[in-house]
Amino acid sequence: MPDTLSSPTPDYPIKVRSYCAADASACKALYVDGLITGKLVENDICVDMDDLETAYLNTPDSHFWVAQDQTGAVVGMVGVQAIETGVGEIRRLRVDPARRRRGIGQQLMEAAVRFCRDRGYVKVLLDTYIDREPAIRLFQKFNFRHSRTRKVGEKERLHFYLDLYQRDEKST
Repeated sequence: MPDTLSSPTPDYPIKVRSYCAADASACKALYVDGLITGKLVENDICVDMDDLETAYLNTPDSHFWVAQDQTGAVVGMVGVQAIETGVGEIRRLRVDPARRRRGIGQQLMEAAVRFCRDRGYVKVLLDTYIDREPAIRLFQKFNFRHSRTRKVGEKERLHFYLDLYQRDEKST
């Protein structure tokens, strides 16, 4: 897997690259900014965010990327974790609110899905809250299917999956 992927959008060129330790504070800020409440809550288990290197970079079947703009600022992030043989989960997709709707989320998703394909995953999972309509549209654009909805506190969390093996069967 290359450390850097470049496919800039005409209006906002970015570079999607592998996470490094210097990105930790920017990623933590993106994570907190993307929370429904805008702040960490007492029961929020974000162990992976406390040590992204251990959670995503210490095994060849998991990875974490950041989107970096021309000034070097980290403006987005996404990770993939192997959760069982042949199954990966896309996690922590975030884009700086001031830079949304410019293709950054799409480029991050492309990197994550490509990684899953390259690793031979047959299924990819992800979830989001029901009020994240732009994220839901993005997931649907990548052919993720809604599998279930469950109540988490006062919010509904939607779970999605992408069967990678089906696309391979259809293309042969």
